[in-house]
Amino acid sequence: MFDIRPMPLQIADPLRDRLLRVETATLGHILHTGFVDSAIRAVLPDNRIAGTAVTVQIPGMDSTLLHHALGLTRPGDVLVIDRCGDTRHACWGGVVTQVAKAAGVAAAVIDGPATDFSEIRQHAMPVWCRGPSSLTTKLLGLPSALNVPVTIGGQTVCPGDAVLADESGVVILAAASAEEICGQALAMQAREFLTLARLRAGDLLGDISGANELIRGRSC
Repeated sequence: MFDIRPMPLQIADPLRDRLLRVETATLGHILHTGFVDSAIRAVLPDNRIAGTAVTVQIPGMDSTLLHHALGLTRPGDVLVIDRCGDTRHACWGGVVTQVAKAAGVAAAVIDGPATDFSEIRQHAMPVWCRGPSSLTTKLLGLPSALNVPVTIGGQTVCPGDAVLADESGVVILAAASAEEICGQALAMQAREFLTLARLRAGDLLGDISGANELIRGRSC
């Protein structure tokens, strides 16, 4: 009934530290895929996290395997929770928040609701979800899976993927490409300072970005 697979290799700390400097909106300028449905939103404002995906797949009214997974998580892990299409039952609340925080879990990303938002805020536990619900899960022992590929907000997530999340959204990066994409994003963010300096000096945004040249080249 339970498909429990080994914990994934964690992202190296130096890469995780670099990823923490990346804005998800910067990745929006670079990538076409990896973006979780924007309806999955941050409970806490002004938070940015990066970590290793530990995937949990639990059916609507049951959270048995989530409780088990919390005993396996490591500092820096991100619990990515596939709710199998359920949008009514909250699998995450105050007690789970405190356990996850004590274990060093970097964040939870839930394709469904959560509850006890006040306790989530009180303990500063980064959670992304589809909003609040007072209807909670129970311990029913229904078929569930740990560390298998899951779907979150239309995005496939594999155990060991890199997860980035901030107030703009959640992005999933394959572990093998995270280093390269991180470098591109940080370089783009560094160039933004130069762009702002040119704008303050009076240059036009269309000249800096190349939009004006493109329009001139395609005008009748």
